[in-house]
Amino acid sequence: MAEKLKVDLVTPYKKILSEEVDEITATGALGEFGVLPGHAPFLTSLKIGELTYKKGGQLFHLAVNWGYFEVEDDKVTVLVETAERADEIDLERAKAALGRAEEALKRLSPEDKSYKTQEAALERALIRMQVAGKTTRK
Repeated sequence: MAEKLKVDLVTPYKKILSEEVDEITATGALGEFGVLPGHAPFLTSLKIGELTYKKGGQLFHLAVNWGYFEVEDDKVTVLVETAERADEIDLERAKAALGRAEEALKRLSPEDKSYKTQEAALERALIRMQVAGKTTRK
């Protein structure tokens, strides 16, 4: 059994992460899950949420936006629409996005075509704010 996981996290725009880590936690479609070296192979979808990994005793946090997470032979591949490290998130921009989404949702009914889009924008803004408040820590 390997002692580390090889992780590649990619968006359509660039590779965000390519490292060996000790463990990973992410938000799947059915809830939060964790992966350690030696984990059984699996594939799941990710929803808007936080991805955390531990490396050398430090925790690193990223906000991710929908995608897929695959584990096979201690190699983890994460494909997401967007990913931002905690220290890269513009908190003021996230707060502004939250405000816009809240205002839009007040004006829309759940039957409206753009309701789900605004709901997702709200969820993204909340996750980005949550992750931005976390710094790398031991």
